Amino acid sequence: MSDTPCYHCGLDCDKNPIVFNEKNFCCNGCKTVYEILNQNELSCYYDMENSPGQIPNEIKGKYEYLSNPEIVEKLIEFNDGNISVVEFYIPSIHCSACIWVLENLEKLNPAIVNSMVNFPNKTIRINFKTEHATLKDIVELLTSIAYEPYISLEDADKSAKKVDKTLIYQLGYAAFAFGNIMLLAFPEYFEKDDIWLDHYKYMFRYMMLVLSIPVVVYSAKDYFITAYKGLKKGILSVDVPIALGIIVLFARSTYEAFLDDGIVFFDSLSGLVFFLLLGRFFQQKTYNFLSFERDYRSYFPIAVTKIVHGKEENVPVQSIREGDRLLIRNEELIPVDGILINGEGLLDYSFVTGESASVYKANGEKVYAGGKQVGGAIEIDVINKISESYLTELWSNDVFGKDTFERDLKTVTNNISKYFTVVILIIAALAGSFWFIHDSKEAVGVISAVLIIACPCALALSAPFALGNMLRIFGYRKFYMKNAGVIERMNKIDHIIFDKTGTITTNDSTTLNFEGKKLTTKELQLVKTLIRSSNHPLSRALNDAIIVEPLLDKIENYQEVLGKGISGIIQGNEIKIGSAFFVETKLEQNLNTIIFIKINQDIKGYYRSKNVYREDVERVFAQLGKKYKMSILSGDNEGEKVYLEKILPMGTNLLFSQTPQNKLDYVKKLQVDGHHVLMVGDGLNDAGALAQSNVGIAISENVNVFSPACDAIMEAKLFNKLPKFLTLSHKTIQIIKWSFKVSFTYNVVGLYFAVTAQLTPIVAAILMPLSSISIVVFVTVLTNFVSKRTK
Repeated sequence: MSDTPCYHCGLDCDKNPIVFNEKNFCCNGCKTVYEILNQNELSCYYDMENSPGQIPNEIKGKYEYLSNPEIVEKLIEFNDGNISVVEFYIPSIHCSACIWVLENLEKLNPAIVNSMVNFPNKTIRINFKTEHATLKDIVELLTSIAYEPYISLEDADKSAKKVDKTLIYQLGYAAFAFGNIMLLAFPEYFEKDDIWLDHYKYMFRYMMLVLSIPVVVYSAKDYFITAYKGLKKGILSVDVPIALGIIVLFARSTYEAFLDDGIVFFDSLSGLVFFLLLGRFFQQKTYNFLSFERDYRSYFPIAVTKIVHGKEENVPVQSIREGDRLLIRNEELIPVDGILINGEGLLDYSFVTGESASVYKANGEKVYAGGKQVGGAIEIDVINKISESYLTELWSNDVFGKDTFERDLKTVTNNISKYFTVVILIIAALAGSFWFIHDSKEAVGVISAVLIIACPCALALSAPFALGNMLRIFGYRKFYMKNAGVIERMNKIDHIIFDKTGTITTNDSTTLNFEGKKLTTKELQLVKTLIRSSNHPLSRALNDAIIVEPLLDKIENYQEVLGKGISGIIQGNEIKIGSAFFVETKLEQNLNTIIFIKINQDIKGYYRSKNVYREDVERVFAQLGKKYKMSILSGDNEGEKVYLEKILPMGTNLLFSQTPQNKLDYVKKLQVDGHHVLMVGDGLNDAGALAQSNVGIAISENVNVFSPACDAIMEAKLFNKLPKFLTLSHKTIQIIKWSFKVSFTYNVVGLYFAVTAQLTPIVAAILMPLSSISIVVFVTVLTNFVSKRTK
């Protein structure tokens, strides 16, 4: 029998290994994978783990069905004619080497733009150029390197989720074995000198042994696998003491069953595994419940413009239905698939693909959700109902993740768990040695109880459940966060920056007065047609103020210079709308917000804007000023500086005439000085600053500001709740710290009873999952309680 392992997959090569490059392979498939990786300079895949690969499956003719356009269309998530996006479930993903090679697929096929792995879900998201590769090519490439994707009809229906019932089956058998072993062991609990019991005792013990083997091999296998993988990487995971406890109980009981040297622990063993799995089952159910709440009850607080009988209406994004006609302005995101009906589409799909090159779309062509219009206004007819889950997926795309994402709490938990396991093993060894000397019959039970009762599982659960529940609560209140990391980062904020227009001022109440030459109806129509393409708060206010029907003519050479103005040509008329600098006039602005109108080189006049500040803005600043340093950055002039100085706390920095680049640079400067910055803006001119800040919050007021740049979106009417949202973030972190203390207290008390032999393994097995469940209940109830107290 050969003991030569395959260099790729690690399996035995038998007597005739295939030798290539002085390396042994069990089959040509493994050799081929090695050749592919080696030729493409990816051979360091094997440096990450010993024999990390899988044996590849036969490919020839297997994926011919992927040449069918109808099937491909169902599987592809996105296709703009240039870039396609597809997501696959890869069952064979199992280690860091897998992640590394799968995220370097572009080296194997240049048509692949990028690929991202979701390790917990075992999925890969691939963006590829449709001109140079087909979906069939991508699948065959994955299969050739032994990462065959699982493709089924369920993939055509993204709402159909795969349900893994393994835990239920494991729990079911453990319950069956536990009940029957308890019945078989029952006579031994009251064992006396009885001829009948002595005669059948051995048969009962052998029956218990047979029932226990599947409990260890099948029901408890995940604990052994996790412990082994951790040890292989030099990590003492939380499952190591549990696995040791199971092994000790099974080995000692088997020994006693054959040699009849004492009592057996098969009942404790099966009960231990049953209650461990029962605890895991309830944890999973609770987690799924919280995930459901987040996915389906937390809606994006954004609006889109719907055209009804020629009139424009702002409606919530979740009310969009098939057949609706939507107006998409410059810099607005398309929230749903549709057909372009009017206007020229120049779509930036970087939100979906990570590629910044814009894609041209003509009337009648399909446009996909996630594209951002970067030109004049367009109209689309909706062909699919809105999907919040799809928008969530786009928003959470790692392409737009922040490098500054902090995982301090997770790091603390992992470090505690690592040292915790070492301490528990030492305590178990010492306690076992003591009892082996004084009462050897108690030694096994004490060791098992110590290994089982003191588990940092509850410690590890507190942070994700507290943060997850608070995400759900924020979602209910229309304050939608990208992920739990945002709450952690908010806890460290010490400087808050506010944009002015559209952030601390309200668009709905802005008053506009025109001064200059009276505009004709035709001129008003030209202005209205151009201005409706812009999403800037002042543009929206001006659009609402001009009561004429816009022209249906195409806007040529449309341009919007953020913070300056917009321009375009309509029916041969050149129109510019914006600041004095933008329209090239030397007229005084008198320190007020002025919107100049220039038509065919003639300055017609200007609209004077008087901002109306949001409700309770002075109270909000007063509350925040007690704890945070603050700054106001505005693209406008200093016309309202005196008023702002009255309502803002002393020491607030006021900067005016700021370009988007100025705002971005200011955030960077604060961060260099050691500050953790929260940026609150309208999501348009502030995109760069929102992305650079530690936390970026976009204010939504009848505007589609859904953007990858921000970490959170908040309805404008909730602006006065911002101090309370920050307070809730702080209290959530405090709750996590309290739960750490509760978990430590539980472990200390549990260890005392285990070491003193007052706790049996089966009772320990009941208490361990109960501790985890109690921590989950503790953090969930407390986060709900503080959220209600902080309304």
